[in-house]
Amino acid sequence: MDARFTAEQDEIRRTLRELLLKRCGPEEVRAAVGTTDGYDPALWDALAGQLGLPDLALPEAYGGVGGCSMTELALASEELGRTLAPSPLLATAVLSAPLLLALGTETQRATLLPRLSSGELTAALAVPGACLTAALGLTGDNHGDWAGGGRAGGVQAKRSEGGAWRLYGQVDQVLDGHSAGLLIVAAHAGGFARSRTLLFLVREGGDGLVRVRQTSLDETRPQARIQLRDVEAELLGDESADVAGALAGIGDAAAAVLATEAVGAADRVLERTVEYVKQREQFGRAIGSFQAVKHRLADLYVQVQAARSAAYYAAWATAAPSGGERVGGLALAQALEALRATASEGVQLHGGIGFTWEHEAHLYFKRAAGDELLFGPVHRLRAYAAEEARLFGGGEVAV
Repeated sequence: MDARFTAEQDEIRRTLRELLLKRCGPEEVRAAVGTTDGYDPALWDALAGQLGLPDLALPEAYGGVGGCSMTELALASEELGRTLAPSPLLATAVLSAPLLLALGTETQRATLLPRLSSGELTAALAVPGACLTAALGLTGDNHGDWAGGGRAGGVQAKRSEGGAWRLYGQVDQVLDGHSAGLLIVAAHAGGFARSRTLLFLVREGGDGLVRVRQTSLDETRPQARIQLRDVEAELLGDESADVAGALAGIGDAAAAVLATEAVGAADRVLERTVEYVKQREQFGRAIGSFQAVKHRLADLYVQVQAARSAAYYAAWATAAPSGGERVGGLALAQALEALRATASEGVQLHGGIGFTWEHEAHLYFKRAAGDELLFGPVHRLRAYAAEEARLFGGGEVAV
């Protein structure tokens, strides 16, 4: 295994960091989250149209970049995490596009993937209930009724007399669901007798589709409530598609991307905190010179570096030729824990100013708390990874 970054990977990171330094400071982030879409369309045009970030994990046949993979997208996400840049990249390129690629018909791929690749079209994955990590196979077996079958509620799919599919139900906490031009909705079909989970495409503007942006803890990750009132939908792929397998497949890659993003945020918080303790004086000297503060920062540094190593390995593993190792969940757990620790300590070590609305420290703290609510909790990510590895099954453990 060669752990060094390629010249292309270094260039992606450098170019993206330069762009974000110019166009995505704290004030720009606050302005963007206050808009209707929840992000800056001009910045998204630059990320998608100029830098081609959604292209990185798509084949050339559908507008992607040859020789790149989810690994490059994960490295780009680390830079986005440093600034908490609000964008539909996660919902579109990490969660939705791979599902279209894995399950879509050739017509669906040829029609939709080039538009997603260019940034012209954004997409969102709608999973009923607070079950996104379960659906992605990160906190449990995703072959259950997480999509809401029968008495569980969720979204129901039925064929009309004309053969078209109609959807009924409600989905909450849909990332970028209020602004996406395309929704991929998980729904149960077949009733009790032949209950199965299928994925459907719902385009914006359809009759009976109601979308409302929800108030969320982390405004840089907009969420929406989707109501489907007898909405016409198009089946993604065919009825024999392995939906659970496809979701589990993108789950590990999504976890790796989220892990690198969290590491980027944690690294930035640590940088800002170190800068501040070198300037803030107490008892006639910089508080960064006190041994107690040094120890706290040293512990954070070790935690962030360990999380970075795990995240990089998970990103590499998503594109490894063997493709058999699933470590995204563990890397995500490590990264979320590191971000929570650095964000908390960052608020504390900034003193009174760290608690103010005007300072950016609370934005990172909210990202840490919000991500753990959406993609955690950490102990469940670790517990399922241990279960899958059969660490406590009584057999031998290879070290």
